[in-house]
Amino acid sequence: MEEKLLYKIQVKGQVQGVGFRWNTLREARNRGIKGFVKNLPDGSVYIEAEGSIKQLNDFVEWCKKGPGFALVESVTKETFPPLNYRDFQIDV
Repeated sequence: MEEKLLYKIQVKGQVQGVGFRWNTLREARNRGIKGFVKNLPDGSVYIEAEGSIKQLNDFVEWCKKGPGFALVESVTKETFPPLNYRDFQIDV
């Protein structure tokens, strides 16, 4: 079984009000990633994503583009041990 990791990801730019969270939910579930996504008060999007290194790195590449109307300026990630999330959801 492949080792699981947790990436804590922050996406900055024009990423709120453009469907970023809903598209992130779809992308994560399609890739088998567990965790959550939420908007932060500073206008960025915060994601905790858990999966294999390949799943997570491919997901981060998607985050760098985001959905059609998003204008992503930067994506940062930190790696942590997994917390064993059961699914992926939007946190409010």
